[in-house]
Amino acid sequence: MGWQAAVAGAVVGGAIQYKQQGAIGKYNQSVQNRNAQVAEQEAGQIEKQLEFDINKFDQQFVQLQGETKTSIYKSGAELSGSGLRALRYNAEQAEIQKDVMEYNSQVAQSQKLEEANFARIQGQMARSAAKMAQINTIVKTGTSLMSMSGGGSSGSSGSSVPYSGSYGGITGGSFGE
Repeated sequence: MGWQAAVAGAVVGGAIQYKQQGAIGKYNQSVQNRNAQVAEQEAGQIEKQLEFDINKFDQQFVQLQGETKTSIYKSGAELSGSGLRALRYNAEQAEIQKDVMEYNSQVAQSQKLEEANFARIQGQMARSAAKMAQINTIVKTGTSLMSMSGGGSSGSSGSSVPYSGSYGGITGGSFGE
């Protein structure tokens, strides 16, 4: 009976380890998928922040242009010549500044989306690593069972079967009745 109990223990231990490895792989993948979702949400927030920043910039620009016009009129000059050139220069600089803001936002969004893709890849790798560990557990459990059955006569004669490997968290020793 001892040999049969050892075989049953090996099978149960291997099955438990197999299930745990699968659960760990799924959990690690779900963590990485969540990280990907967070990164995608951050990319969306960057886009919203850009819209807010551009609106604020436009308001400040309108105020600056108004102040510039007021200064020109206060000086007694007409809105032509150098005064007009100053307003046009301000408008050109404002467009350049908005383009820079948009470019920086797009770069930041791309980085966040790449971060999301990388997190998903890490999740897939974690899941694959767990599947490989599960296959390894099956192989080790099968090898242990084969070495047990090949080392003794029938297992019911009271003889012990030596074992020096590990399976299911049990290591070394010899199994008897």
